[in-house]
Amino acid sequence: MKELFTMAEFVIDCNLHNPHSDAFMQLIPSQRAVVNDMMFEGKIINYSVSMDRKKLWMVMQADSEEDVIDLLSKFPLIQFMDCEIFPLLFHNSPQRSFAQISLN
Repeated sequence: MKELFTMAEFVIDCNLHNPHSDAFMQLIPSQRAVVNDMMFEGKIINYSVSMDRKKLWMVMQADSEEDVIDLLSKFPLIQFMDCEIFPLLFHNSPQRSFAQISLN
């Protein structure tokens, strides 16, 4: 019987520093582009920012914590972020429980 390999999931809890500075604000469009690409690729499952822009939470899918660190290093705003990474036993959400539709 063939085993299915599934990537591990991690929740990342980040404190954002100087979120209202000009340098931070100028990087937001490129940050959003990287996040959108990673979401499309299935690397980021959820991405949330607090109203005051001081906290960021996300769920990522990766092979290891080192891979998560590598993905985070691609964020334009990483210099403004202090992150903690927590491996998850599981992560359930309604949007992930529906079958994926193929348009080909």
